Amino acid sequence: MRAAARADRGIVFDFAGVVFTWSPPRLLKHEIPEYAFDDASAAHWAAQFFQNYEGDWQAFDRGAVSVPALIDRIARRTALPHAAVQRVVDGVPRELQANAQTVALLARLRATGHRLFFLSNMPEPYSRHLERQYDFISGFEGGVFSADVNLVKPEPAIFELAANRFGLAPQQLMFMDDHPPNVTAAEALGWNAFVFSSAGQAEADLRARGWID
Repeated sequence: MRAAARADRGIVFDFAGVVFTWSPPRLLKHEIPEYAFDDASAAHWAAQFFQNYEGDWQAFDRGAVSVPALIDRIARRTALPHAAVQRVVDGVPRELQANAQTVALLARLRATGHRLFFLSNMPEPYSRHLERQYDFISGFEGGVFSADVNLVKPEPAIFELAANRFGLAPQQLMFMDDHPPNVTAAEALGWNAFVFSSAGQAEADLRARGWID
């Protein structure tokens, strides 16, 4: 791909589930094994706790509730003890580990001149933790964390804000996310997008769509 073509395009990465590992059932099994003691119970409590990233957790992603308020909301709604909810909330940074394969893909893309950005639903405590913990984040040309702008995916406004910040039109952006509703929302606004399942699949998708050589 010509350098000029790379300069006129941006590849946009989600964070949790793409650049970083993210498995709510695994998190719950680790933090509250007295409740999430097998696959079925872990899936049940993940649905109750995260509400498919709507409700209480979406408000947290948006930066609209504090950690204490979130814990209180979830405890009241699920009848889980406050201490159990606290363990899960505190355990999220331990679950968010760099995905080595995706980090390697980022390095390859950066080395060949591709412009890299991120767009992540991420509460402020976790985004600041990741920025402190992982130097490679500074290699992104720019990015948007949901809580910093009080908007969340899949709302159109956060995609519009991101495109404006990146200085590129929607058709000049390729977005990958592990949550299908976010991909659908991006495509509806004219972005190129696909659902991420692995770094290998993402690299193959980028190549098949003509975004990388």
